[in-house]
Amino acid sequence: MTDALTGQTIELLQAMIRNACVNEGTVESGQEIRNAELLADFLSGPGIDFEIFEAAPGRASLEARLGGSDPDAPSLCLNGHTDVVPVNPDGWRHDPFGGELIDGEVWGRGAVDMLNLTSSMAVIVRHLATTDFRPTGDLVFFAVADEESGSAYGARWMAENHPDLITTDFVLTESGGLHGGTAAAPTVGVRVGEKGVAWRRLTVHGTPGHGSRPFRSDNAIVKAAGVVQRLGEYRPQPAFHELWETEVAQMNLSDEKKAQLLDPGAVDELLESLPPGEAGHIHACTHTTFSANVFNSQTKTNIIPDEVVLDIDIRTMPGEGPDEVQAHLEAALGDLLEHVELEPLMNDPASISGTDNPLWEALQGAITGRFPDARLKPGMTVGFTDARVHRDLGAIAYGAGLFSPSLSTADYATRFHGNNERIDVESLALTTQLWLDVINELLS
Repeated sequence: MTDALTGQTIELLQAMIRNACVNEGTVESGQEIRNAELLADFLSGPGIDFEIFEAAPGRASLEARLGGSDPDAPSLCLNGHTDVVPVNPDGWRHDPFGGELIDGEVWGRGAVDMLNLTSSMAVIVRHLATTDFRPTGDLVFFAVADEESGSAYGARWMAENHPDLITTDFVLTESGGLHGGTAAAPTVGVRVGEKGVAWRRLTVHGTPGHGSRPFRSDNAIVKAAGVVQRLGEYRPQPAFHELWETEVAQMNLSDEKKAQLLDPGAVDELLESLPPGEAGHIHACTHTTFSANVFNSQTKTNIIPDEVVLDIDIRTMPGEGPDEVQAHLEAALGDLLEHVELEPLMNDPASISGTDNPLWEALQGAITGRFPDARLKPGMTVGFTDARVHRDLGAIAYGAGLFSPSLSTADYATRFHGNNERIDVESLALTTQLWLDVINELLS
């Protein structure tokens, strides 16, 4: 049965990759209706109630449900997004939307983030329905649009318009399942929390003029360059969230370096001595971050621009809100702030779920069944997922999954939004079985 279910996951993953639901951050992009309809066809049959919802033309999410036998029993939602980020094919060895199975790996945009999980969730929901499984509490499969651009046309829209359909006691979604620890004390990561996201649009103003007379002109691009430079040079004070000490304890570092990572007065100095990739990750875990990622201006070469728009990706630490973000920007930009108009694009605070509950126990039991010595390691992700929306609705939400021990954290990180994204068949088999084991433990 395991091989058959894995085969279904592979085939469904390949089809979802080939649908190329690329989310470019515009209302028109994504077109997740392709994957929603694919999943609807896959789930059609006895026992599964489902409906497709469009937040905007083509921006479709699917909600499917196996109704529970006990209204007082805990309910579970499997949340898998169906959109993927843009891709530059020139950096790939194989077609990013080919969905090819090559040397035991499925290649394509979304293979890691997160169509692998979404497809395996759908396979298990259909499997349970066709085997006449009746959960004690409701089992919801939420195949959701627009996660890659902030959830406005996906989970956030559903939470505002149909909250009853996606409100459950427990939620499983993306960004967990990697192996770590030591040979004597192996771990499998579960993302129990995430940093906040406070995207800001900065409109930098200047004065238009002729491009042939730049001396002492009020060029908005020059000012914008200064804004970007100051944000890049800004060094906020470190802050440690409640899981940081546990995460540091399990790092493969000397006791001296671990002590530095827990010392607000020493961590920044240590970061300067670490390799870029490691330093970038630890910095993001311990600081509010600012990344200028989108730059828009006019395109006429002979006109001095009077306006430049910058979109800044700001990720906040627990306890920070709009006021703290404003204080950061004032400290970073100084006198340039008077030339900048600020517009909030997102204001979602950091969130975290506890681990003293039946879902955590079910996950631990499922992991132990495959890796007897492994223990769950709770951690926070520096990115965002739809878990934050479900936590707003009162759920305990985790980023889970179960990958092959051969998939390193470093390899996983390079594939996430990177070139040559792919996932191995062993990881697909392990994750597909994980959902089945957790559901049998939690909802039987």
